[in-house]
Amino acid sequence: MPRGYSRERTSIHNLHYHFIWCPKYRKAVLTDDVHDRLEALIHDKADELGVDIISLSIQPDHVHLFIEGDPTLAPNKIIQQVKGYSSRVLRDEFGSMGLPSMWTRSYFVSSAGAVSDEIIEEYIEAQTGQ
Repeated sequence: MPRGYSRERTSIHNLHYHFIWCPKYRKAVLTDDVHDRLEALIHDKADELGVDIISLSIQPDHVHLFIEGDPTLAPNKIIQQVKGYSSRVLRDEFGSMGLPSMWTRSYFVSSAGAVSDEIIEEYIEAQTGQ
């Protein structure tokens, strides 16, 4: 089996998705404790969904998530689960900080293919200054 591919009982796959999404009104609310809690929530949901996080960058006004997906999960279902779960928990825990209804309905998703995984990882790392 080629390097980087995953084998399931009935499939072999190499699915990588790059998601970007923003808080409502692109407010810079993803800082300090909210940033740290969001990072933990995204990791929790990724574990629950059975997807591997390759790279994650949380900026004050947007999030980059690069994952290795599973062919049984559509990208729209992955982001729906991550955004829905994190929004509920963050608004419950930080509602007194005036968080907006959290996320916009929009998001960006791209599958890695035309661009190599390394280029996407370098881009995300450059966003955080690592």
